Amino acid sequence: MADIPSAGVPLPRRPLTPSHDEVRLWYENVLGWPTVPGVPVRLAVGVLFDVLDVPAAAGYAALECLEPPEHPECAGRPERPRRRLEGPPCPGRCGRAFPVALSGGRMRLLVAAGSAEELPGLLEWLDWGAPLELDLRAIGAGGSMDAPRPHTSGARSGSQGAAVWLRPPGPGCEAVAPLPTLSAMGTRGVRGNCAGPPDLVRLVNTVATHVHRIRLRRPRTAAAAKTDGQPLAFS
Repeated sequence: MADIPSAGVPLPRRPLTPSHDEVRLWYENVLGWPTVPGVPVRLAVGVLFDVLDVPAAAGYAALECLEPPEHPECAGRPERPRRRLEGPPCPGRCGRAFPVALSGGRMRLLVAAGSAEELPGLLEWLDWGAPLELDLRAIGAGGSMDAPRPHTSGARSGSQGAAVWLRPPGPGCEAVAPLPTLSAMGTRGVRGNCAGPPDLVRLVNTVATHVHRIRLRRPRTAAAAKTDGQPLAFS
């Protein structure tokens, strides 16, 4: 007779975090996103989307400024704080909540494929070109980004270095489109123009503004740190 396992022996548990193969299959089979061979899993950029890579602090501030009014479907719900970036958007705003990822101190905003080529000229047109040195770059065709774990979205994990989704793609909100794009007609969402994400010009200008503000604050912070704890001199 075969041995019967003791009732007190726990069954093997499924790992809390998905394996590399599970992550790759989720992106390729569920979302239809191409990945780059190798470990860890990386997403191919420039095929379905490009990426704006910015300091996380500037990205948070920019998304706050770009936060649209509530969709009519959300009318009547209790008032919530303006900051809604750490959780999924309400059902009426899926078109605006384009995917955003975090990795360490950086934020990756997914934009329409081809946007990386437009960025240098766009920055010049918006007067954010040379001699300004903005900590803002675009990843386009031939590039890649760390693939956030599908089931570990959240800003806190991203601060520890692992790539996570701040605004994850998935069912109910289109996984790739609509994304911010360079269009004179604006970006059209699934519910009409009012439901689309911000156009690329507005997104880049807003992000560049906050990147520049952070840069301007750094010298003041350093100067304050130098004088901290030193006695004041009076004449």
